[in-house]
Amino acid sequence: MQTLQSERLRLRQWTADDAGFVLDMCSRWEVQRYIGAHPRVLGSHDQALELIARWRSRQDQVHRVWAVQHRDGHLLGTLLLVALPASGGAPPPRPTGETEIGWYFHPDAWGHGYAHEAATLGLRYAFAAGLSEVLAVTHPDNAASQALCRRLGMDHLGRTERYYDMTCELFSTSRPRAD
Repeated sequence: MQTLQSERLRLRQWTADDAGFVLDMCSRWEVQRYIGAHPRVLGSHDQALELIARWRSRQDQVHRVWAVQHRDGHLLGTLLLVALPASGGAPPPRPTGETEIGWYFHPDAWGHGYAHEAATLGLRYAFAAGLSEVLAVTHPDNAASQALCRRLGMDHLGRTERYYDMTCELFSTSRPRAD
C-alpha cells in the first residue's frame, strides 16, 4: 500500500502492532460517540485487532484506511477513504458506488490541524486515483467534523438517510478541474 506524506504526517497501512493505540483511541466515548448508527467503545486488545482487520478488509485498488502518524512516529488517528454502503437490507451492506472520506483521531491529537492535513492528502490521493467525487457523512451533532468538511471546501448537501442506516449530514467535493 502506498504511503502518503506531508510536512508533518505519514499515512500508512495499519498493522497488528498498532492494536494498543487503536484500543486506547477507540475505547474513549469522546472518540466513538459519532461513529456508526450504534456507537460503542472497544473493550479489549482482541477487539482492536478485529477493527484493524475490518479496516484492512475495506481496502481495494482505490479505497484505503490509513494509520495517521506524526513524522516523529507517534500515532494520531485514522483516515478512511472507503466505499460508502447503502442503508437498508441485510448484511453485507449494498455498495452505492460512491466513496466516503472520514477520520477520527485520539483526543491528544485534536486541535492541531492533523485531520485537515490528513484529509487533504487523502483527497489528493482519491482524485489522482481517478475518483471524480468524494463524499463525507457526519453524525448530525458532530459539529467539528462538519466544520472540517467546510474547511476542506466540501459542499453541504443536507441531511440524508441513504447511508449506514442512520441520519447523516452529507458533504461532497469533486475533482478539481484542470485549467
